[in-house]
Amino acid sequence: MSKVTIIGAGQTGATTAHWLAERELADLVLVDIVEGMPQGKALDLMEAMPVIGSDVKVTGSNGYEETADSDIVVLTAGLPRKPGMSRDDLLAANTKIVRTAVENALKYSPEAIFIILTNPLDVMSYLAMKVGNLPRERIIGQAGILDSARMRAFVAMELGVSVQNVHCYVLGGHGDNMVPLTRHSNVAGVPLVDMLPPDRLEAIVERTRKGGGEIVGLLKTGSAFYAPAAALAQMVEAILLDRHLVVPASAYLEGEYGQEGIFFGVPVQLGRGGLEKVIEYKLNDEEQAALQKSADHVRQTIKKLDI
Repeated sequence: MSKVTIIGAGQTGATTAHWLAERELADLVLVDIVEGMPQGKALDLMEAMPVIGSDVKVTGSNGYEETADSDIVVLTAGLPRKPGMSRDDLLAANTKIVRTAVENALKYSPEAIFIILTNPLDVMSYLAMKVGNLPRERIIGQAGILDSARMRAFVAMELGVSVQNVHCYVLGGHGDNMVPLTRHSNVAGVPLVDMLPPDRLEAIVERTRKGGGEIVGLLKTGSAFYAPAAALAQMVEAILLDRHLVVPASAYLEGEYGQEGIFFGVPVQLGRGGLEKVIEYKLNDEEQAALQKSADHVRQTIKKLDI
């Protein structure tokens, strides 16, 4: 069976393990620095497996030896946002965490594909690639699936239709400058611009951009974890099952969308080798300008990195 390591056994990491264990895709290792916590959550999950009929093995560890020969390493470790904080406010603390995690994981799984969730997402993905000296195929940031799912949920709630009929695409950096592509989004093939009046559509776009902050504000402590974990599980599944699935995610760009040298949210195709290709939409001037603004912000944050 395949093997997936999840570094960070907090709410998001443990919930990712939960989604994956249900899908019976791989044996799982939960890693965390807190003694007993990953072991306890792993044991709890193992005791749930007879109930759901899944034969995966779930292991908890405070070190990296147990992670050896992982096919995929999912990195959720890092400080969560508090009310009033932006994702960029986490830069300094999470830089140290990501650097240590990538270096240790690669010692035991030199061929692993990395999926990064730690914020600020695009910058941490860049850091992971540089620290690990990895090709872009093996580092993918999870952001666009989550942001697009939030937008899909808001549209479905607004129109009273099934989420399965709603297709939305959110590109750009994972922050307040993300770019929901309303022109490319649709409900059962009907463009969103034809389904919603401009003011309601703009309200949904704005709520999507602030979706993570809305949850942080409601929870008071911690940040979203159910939806981010579900998005991570979808990416893991697409890679392990070689689905060639096209999803929005953060990838290292080499000229696509006029951008180079940054991780940025774009449609990507995922398969057994990780990132298979970047899909390019034809954008109008307004969309291109919005993406450029988002890219500029990612570049500015990368410059603050200590690498």
